[in-house]
Amino acid sequence: MAEIFPFRAWRYSPRYPLSALVTQPYDKITPAMQERYYAASSYNLVRIILGKVEPGDNENRSVYTRAAENFAAWRKAGVLQHDEQPSIYFYSQLFTRRGEETTPHERRGFIALGRLYDYGEKVVFRHEQTLAKPKADRLNLLRATRAQFGQIFMLYGDPGQKVEAQFAGSISSPPDACVRDEYGVEHRLWQVSEAATIAAVQKLLAGKTLIIADGHHRYETALAYRDERRQGQPPQSCAPYEKVMMTFINMDSPGLLILPTHRVIGGIGAARISAMMESARNFFSITKLASAHLSHALEKLGTTGKEQNTLVVVTRDGLYLLNAIPQKIQAALASLSPAQRSLDVNLLHKLLLERGLGLSEDSIRNQEHISYYRDADEAAAQVREGKADLAFLLNPVRAEQMRDVALAGEVMPQKSTDFYPKLLSGLTIYALE
Repeated sequence: MAEIFPFRAWRYSPRYPLSALVTQPYDKITPAMQERYYAASSYNLVRIILGKVEPGDNENRSVYTRAAENFAAWRKAGVLQHDEQPSIYFYSQLFTRRGEETTPHERRGFIALGRLYDYGEKVVFRHEQTLAKPKADRLNLLRATRAQFGQIFMLYGDPGQKVEAQFAGSISSPPDACVRDEYGVEHRLWQVSEAATIAAVQKLLAGKTLIIADGHHRYETALAYRDERRQGQPPQSCAPYEKVMMTFINMDSPGLLILPTHRVIGGIGAARISAMMESARNFFSITKLASAHLSHALEKLGTTGKEQNTLVVVTRDGLYLLNAIPQKIQAALASLSPAQRSLDVNLLHKLLLERGLGLSEDSIRNQEHISYYRDADEAAAQVREGKADLAFLLNPVRAEQMRDVALAGEVMPQKSTDFYPKLLSGLTIYALE
């Protein structure tokens, strides 16, 4: 089953302020964030994982060649230092939820290398679809640098918290690295090189399957790179390219937080909205909420969603609560598994976006007419300010729902889950050569 390994990470020298060097995952970096990271330090990791395109770039001179040059130069100059002992790295994130600023949460895990498995081997499971373009970009970066700068976010099941208990002695001292990110999340890292601790964790993980929470594109990129490197080579099970850097988080941990991703629809017109609402009555009981306050709608969404599939539709003439009618849903989506039918996001996509509004799966995948928001207020504001036609507000997917879908070998629509907080890139770096 799952096989993990300690490694000698490259880490930023303590001579430099870590807050000016590490970044959010590459796919969460906006153009404004990229500019801010560039300004923070000439050694900021963004210059490697999401460098700027420059005039005259071509096959011989590109963001990828500059990334490789930076990585080599920073190691040579001592900006990045190589840990002496093969280690795994305990990783703690302290954070608060919006509206719960007085209640801190902690998510705990550890960073290690994990063996790459094809999905068909049924050790690593995915839960989301991927796109070709991001994988091609990450593969070019991996080919150029031969290194991994961010971790794949992996989930494992451990109701008894046995894995985490192995680190108790290792994390009794202050962390080896500590940094607060731009969202106020405090990230703490302990290097764990004790052979007995590592062996105990390896043994406990050996009997488990893994689910990719975040990093599907990077995992599949690592698979593609592994397959490239295998060409014309005798089997080498311990080769560096057979492994990928992962952060392992217990799915049964109270610190695991999944946020919803709300959908905003634009450019469809009043006639299609009216047709969608009429079609929706075949599958949902629809109530126009008396209060125009979004907080009231979100409260109803959360409360009702504990008992049944529920979502809120924000239109220019008010807020609507849609409660699924189970028998109608089962008949309409009979081709889906029970695990898939349990997901609000599937009801939204299949019955409202595709059947109601006439959006195709390809148009949704290509983000035509649709955009995504973590913040419900921001999503609703797009409609209120006339920038969009509709917003669909969702409850978060529960961890057990995601597990059931993934272990059945199925996938959810893109952006079904939003794990918070994100794993910082640059805390540890895995150089394959």
